[in-house]
Amino acid sequence: MSEETAPEPAREEIKRKATRRAKERARIARWDLNVAVFLFVVLIIVIILLFQDIGIEIVASVAIFGLVMVWVVGWRRGQHLYQSFYLEELARLERETKEVEEKEKREKKVEKTMEETIEETVQRALRERWK
Repeated sequence: MSEETAPEPAREEIKRKATRRAKERARIARWDLNVAVFLFVVLIIVIILLFQDIGIEIVASVAIFGLVMVWVVGWRRGQHLYQSFYLEELARLERETKEVEEKEKREKKVEKTMEETIEETVQRALRERWK
């Protein structure tokens, strides 16, 4: 879509709405089954290390590394999803705005046609009356 389809304030409002919706959707979708499985794997490794009498320093570093990896993977996934969701939302909102504008144009055209029809009817009635 070209940027000339909507006035600048309306375009900025569309961008704001698309940004907000994309952030919400990305925040929700970034924690998927893969991340949950990875968290369980880290938990299992930590439990195994504790039962093997490995030093707490090593166990803590493995746990911290696992949590950092989960956060990084979730953050990267969120960034990727945000970009795709933003483009989807922007296209959807622009399409809805265009549909609303077209509907208003059609309604105005119908009103104008009705006004012309009424005016023509009145003029015809007046002409017949003057005959």
